[in-house]
Amino acid sequence: MTGTGLDVRRLHPLFAAEVYGLDLSESPSEGLVAAVRSLMDELAVLVIRDQAMNDEQHIAMSRAFGPLELPPDYRTGAPRRLRSELYDASNLDAEGKILAPDSPRREYNKANCIFHADSTFNDLPTSWSLLLSHVIPENGGTTEFIDTRVVYDDLPPETKHKIDDLSVVHDLWHSRPGGEHFKVSDTMRRLMPPVEHPLVTTLPDGRKSLCIGSHASHVSGMPKEAGRALLAELFELATQPQYIYTHAWRTGDLIIWDNRRALHRATPWNDNGQVRDMRRTTLLEGGPEICATARY
Repeated sequence: MTGTGLDVRRLHPLFAAEVYGLDLSESPSEGLVAAVRSLMDELAVLVIRDQAMNDEQHIAMSRAFGPLELPPDYRTGAPRRLRSELYDASNLDAEGKILAPDSPRREYNKANCIFHADSTFNDLPTSWSLLLSHVIPENGGTTEFIDTRVVYDDLPPETKHKIDDLSVVHDLWHSRPGGEHFKVSDTMRRLMPPVEHPLVTTLPDGRKSLCIGSHASHVSGMPKEAGRALLAELFELATQPQYIYTHAWRTGDLIIWDNRRALHRATPWNDNGQVRDMRRTTLLEGGPEICATARY
């Protein structure tokens, strides 16, 4: 595999693997951090089973790999269920009950079922996400992953030449425009404005990946509809079945993925009747821990 000394089994022919025998409830050693980094650079997605961590351990373990991107504060006054370092990727309200059918958060969360990379709508450079399952539904609620390096490698040379120097505007409110129960306020738009990223990212090892997904609104410098047609074409290519790894969750699963290399999405489940309690940390590439909205 990579000479890391870890017990690793591939989960997909193109990327993703399960790592056996790890307990991350204690802060990982420098050697383990280096080994996991090496695997992530190669595989983009790692599954580590049976991690009985509480929130404090999850946060501390994540910080061993880099500074946290803190969840945004939209200044709505809504109470939080979890600590401020954690993203709440669940269908639960602040009291731990299943979200009401008319809950704004329920409508906001619908975009989680479209392929995306976390936080591309921020100009803060992010790296990994670390998602831990606490309660899983009986059926459905899997998570699908795509390695966008592989997708880029498979593009025709003429397509690579066409897109290599393009930039894309990413906008949270493009992927979550609002609806009957969730309204995007002027304050929200001010706190989370659109940002621009290269469509093709060159990684430290020289490989290239596509920065696409549901947050990608349009291509800079192109007529909006033409740019969106190009993005839709790339998205259709990327979401072909041969590129997708589907993970069926068990309680205590920790999945780490690299947002610079991978897209992901949740699949539907009976979210009106079954709990799906997932908690996520996301890492910045460097610098102090900060949330995007703290700057506005």
